[in-house]
Amino acid sequence: MAITDRDRPNLEGLRYAQAVAETKSFSAAARAYGVTQPALSNGIAKLEERLGDKLFDRSPRGVTQTAFGARILPLIERAVVALDAVAVEARRLTEPGEQKIRMGVSPLISSRLVARAFSKVCDLPVPRDLVLREANMQDLRECLRAGELDIILIPAVAAMPRFEHRVIDVEPIVVVTPEPTNSAPLELEEAGQEARSSSSSFRTPAA
Repeated sequence: MAITDRDRPNLEGLRYAQAVAETKSFSAAARAYGVTQPALSNGIAKLEERLGDKLFDRSPRGVTQTAFGARILPLIERAVVALDAVAVEARRLTEPGEQKIRMGVSPLISSRLVARAFSKVCDLPVPRDLVLREANMQDLRECLRAGELDIILIPAVAAMPRFEHRVIDVEPIVVVTPEPTNSAPLELEEAGQEARSSSSSFRTPAA
């Protein structure tokens, strides 16, 4: 069956749908793209109209994928990643002299992880320079979206649609309480809300 231009999904709608699937929230997806929630909802509604069925169900308990969405959204994700890969590869081919990796680092990241990143860059088959920029997480996210950074190293917190996310290290949290304790390991169930762990992750444009 031939696909006409009227049937072909709008790229903006595809990106919005992928963001909602990843964040499980229309408001979070809208913030990630810097648009209003009505604009994002309207873009997804137009996409659903072209596709012929709903991708998401919204309720007071949150956003869930419909049976139709569960089949279609993985295809949407692959399509968006493939399109982004075209832009990344085109930039690489048209800027052959660019040998820098621009990495943003949160002040919350330990110097040990930064040293590991530098070591990995030194081991690359093609020599590259690692240019570091330290800033708060919000600024690093904005610079990554704007293409001013190639990769950011931050604590793993909220999802960033369109970007590949990899957890590279987990740091233990020490629980200090006024209660006497023995030397046995502390189980999370025992610690309740007192014990938490944090992780650090790389985020790069999906390719």
